[in-house]
Amino acid sequence: MSNLSSLLERSAQAYPDRTAVVLGGTRLTYAQVDAASNQVANLLVSRGIAPGDKVALSCPNLPYFPIVYYGILKAGATVVPLNVLLKGREVAYHLDDSDAKAYFCFEGTAELPIGTEGHTGFEQTDSCEHFFVITADPAAASPIDGAQTLGQALQGQSPEFSSVEVDDDDTAVILYTSGTTGQPKGAELMHRNMISNALASEALFGADADNPDTLLCVLPLFHSFGQTVIMNAGFAYGGTVVLLPRFEASPALALMDSEDVTFFAGVPTMYWGLLGALDDSGVDVKKLADTLRVAAAGGSALPVEVHKEFERRFGVTILEGYGLSETSPVASFSVWGEPARVGSIGKPIPGVEMKLIDPEPGVRKDLADDAEVGEIAIKGPNIMKGYYGRPDATAEAIVDGWFRSGDLGRQDEDGWYYIVDRSKDMIIRGGYNVYPREIEEVLLTHPDVSLAAVIGVPHESHGEEIKAVVIRKEGATVTEDELVAWGKEQMAGYKYPRIVEFVDALPMTATGKILKRELS
Repeated sequence: MSNLSSLLERSAQAYPDRTAVVLGGTRLTYAQVDAASNQVANLLVSRGIAPGDKVALSCPNLPYFPIVYYGILKAGATVVPLNVLLKGREVAYHLDDSDAKAYFCFEGTAELPIGTEGHTGFEQTDSCEHFFVITADPAAASPIDGAQTLGQALQGQSPEFSSVEVDDDDTAVILYTSGTTGQPKGAELMHRNMISNALASEALFGADADNPDTLLCVLPLFHSFGQTVIMNAGFAYGGTVVLLPRFEASPALALMDSEDVTFFAGVPTMYWGLLGALDDSGVDVKKLADTLRVAAAGGSALPVEVHKEFERRFGVTILEGYGLSETSPVASFSVWGEPARVGSIGKPIPGVEMKLIDPEPGVRKDLADDAEVGEIAIKGPNIMKGYYGRPDATAEAIVDGWFRSGDLGRQDEDGWYYIVDRSKDMIIRGGYNVYPREIEEVLLTHPDVSLAAVIGVPHESHGEEIKAVVIRKEGATVTEDELVAWGKEQMAGYKYPRIVEFVDALPMTATGKILKRELS
């Protein structure tokens, strides 16, 4: 195999004039994206970025994301994509933890006003040497004094670059995933991990370079699902990626109509939103149904009724799959061309093995194929190198090449897997994984909070909402609205609790462990 950037380069050589990226009225060809990425690579080399150095990227679904992403890879560096909803304190943690030498950050969204003091995170870290502001208008002045814009930095940089040769086991991407230890951990994904998973994704959906798909990208590219299944897989066979920076059902349907989208992938809440907006959208539903070829879902279980209604309205069966950041991410998927098994995450993808093991912590015993329930373990070319800088956590998660997922599942007689429960305590809000301990630790920094337990409660559109059950310190008067507002300032938009309940005591075991199952 080779550098992950080869997925772009090969298509640029084979289909230079084919449209690679669409955003509104902007349409960039493969040749244009490749040339711009070459400029980014030249910029990084000129600033002393060496192969193996880490470079962070905060950017929503804009053409800048693939341009900078592949440019970092071309230079032989490692991409550290960051969630655009992170606040300054959280960004600083990721920059320090990953040892990032450079940071590209989009000038701002409603959630991340980069021009506001303390919100970039860059000024709070000592590890990062270079900071580039990505502005919507490449010719615009920098919104931050002393910071260079990407447009300014690329002036004079050559559009020609020979990608740095890498080993298959070199780290291409570090994806941060929350964990039960509270602080996010960086999963090191090798070039061979990412390339093999992108190519496997192509095969899963019957991709054809001679008749390429038009893929609507509503999944955030900083997340493994959108990054591998949409961007990397789409670019690998010369597809056209239509970007939508923020998912809204009506605009998504309008793009599916106007761009003749053939491939849609999303989390269950997105499918729920599309169906809810369909009748009032003004789009030709029959045309959408005739055009759409593939619908894929992941992130959490798809409700049966949503599955059935989407197939009824669009004539396309939603293919469900399963994976984690640590597995690049795709580990299993519904089998193309076979009838759907609603509720199943499918079979392991080619080259990947899955089995059930004893879920008891510290126990690695394999369970029989006919075991009723076990913890899912995964092995294959998609398994990460490990958690960056955390050898103990890596050794706990991976033994003899098998990654312990933490998710409980079962297997039917034909080898299809089903998730019956998920990682202890984890909340999935709108497709985002949220680990309560991280939220609890932030809440405990509030001067009025004595103790907090965070749980997920059912929510009609998000699947789950985040609720904090809090014991106030003696004499404290903080209100629910005040604590929610404070949490919004401290945490990413998908993390902070929207619901707060104050109690005098929390239910606990004899050893002092909070009994979250008794909270609601």
